[in-house]
Amino acid sequence: MDGNRKTILVIGLARSGISAARLLYRMGNRVIINDSSSTAEVMSAAKELRETIDCEVYLGRNPDELLDRTDQIVISPGVPTDAPFLIKAAKMGIQVISEVELAYRYCKAPIIAVTGTNGKTTTTAWIGEILKASGATTHVVGNIGIPFSGKVEEIKPADKVVAEISSFQLETIVDFRPHISLILNISPDHLNRHKTMDNYIAAKSRIFENQGSEDYLILNGDDDTLSKVKPGGPVRVFYFSRTKSLTEGAWVEDGRICMNLGAGAITVCKTDQVGIPGAHNLENALAAALAAGLSGVTPEIIARVLKEFPGVEHRIEKVDTINGITFYNDSKGTNPASSIKAIQAIPGPIVLIAGGMDKKTGFSDFIDAFGSKVRELVLLGETADIIAKTAKEKGFTNIHMTNSIEEAVEKAYELSSPGFQVLLSPACASWDMFRDFEERGELFKAAVKALRR
Repeated sequence: MDGNRKTILVIGLARSGISAARLLYRMGNRVIINDSSSTAEVMSAAKELRETIDCEVYLGRNPDELLDRTDQIVISPGVPTDAPFLIKAAKMGIQVISEVELAYRYCKAPIIAVTGTNGKTTTTAWIGEILKASGATTHVVGNIGIPFSGKVEEIKPADKVVAEISSFQLETIVDFRPHISLILNISPDHLNRHKTMDNYIAAKSRIFENQGSEDYLILNGDDDTLSKVKPGGPVRVFYFSRTKSLTEGAWVEDGRICMNLGAGAITVCKTDQVGIPGAHNLENALAAALAAGLSGVTPEIIARVLKEFPGVEHRIEKVDTINGITFYNDSKGTNPASSIKAIQAIPGPIVLIAGGMDKKTGFSDFIDAFGSKVRELVLLGETADIIAKTAKEKGFTNIHMTNSIEEAVEKAYELSSPGFQVLLSPACASWDMFRDFEERGELFKAAVKALRR
């Protein structure tokens, strides 16, 4: 962006939109903010923002009439790129960018960018912890809950940035160029937004489109979709694999995590020393180790953090054990593939709480994953009837419908016996009933805590 004073329209008054507005204002731009919602929460955020920066705010309406005054648009991840006003803006020659693209333009440090259908938050946090342990000043930002634009001004050239990046954020990048990019896996998700798998894969693949010969792309060698992805450009590609030995990259061999970055194979640690359980977390560990190794971190430091990392909140998070029944919060299980991994990661018998906003992904494989582990299914939210119908078609009939997370927890507890696990892993987005998956997870934990009263 040049130094001329521009009028920038920020769409969406959530965390990333607020951070983008503040950054743009501090950089000398005129800022206009629009949100089609006018809920009490949005109005409160607008009031707080107006108290800190000089800006115009328009709530509860579409921004069509604002386009004539706009030089550029910054959209929040929740704003679909096929919105009519954005199509109109494109025809008018107005550039539309994501908050991540905005932050990138001011970032002075190299970026490790992590995307994929599942495992993004865990892997992003894991890489961040390894880099911090190596002594680097590290900033963990992005879709993990800390807007990139809110941190970018404090990032120095010698620092490290690890950013979790969603497909929504990648749709509107322009110049975004990470030094190391990772695509962990790809399975059906967000098809209500992207419409087709080809569109979804294309959005994810944008993470490496600007990378050059000095950059690295890390891909999952066990993922059928990613094995077909060909960068086409000069970026150097490394793979990780849980199921087969590789000559280069990171892999599992004889119960060990091995790695070769070009100077010969080394052992990082034993697989049973990895601090968080599950085959999917072993894949996350391989990806994190590879990214850290390419960043110059020693195998000894990588091994230590792989062993000590406790995992992230809302991802197979052990909440409590009450009368022999253990409760797990996997509110980050926002698609069937993610929830399947959670079911596989913990021992049975399981009472599963699921359901939420419909992302048009289908639940056949999800029900198939129950096996003999899932004994009872407690449902809530927009997809409750859809999941129940699929389950019944497959012969699973131990189904219980509820209207709130509190009711779901009480029903799951009632259905359990000592030795059971109660797992919240919705396989759906949260936005039908909750602000986000964090709120859903916090309410679940509060409901579990209430069982002790």
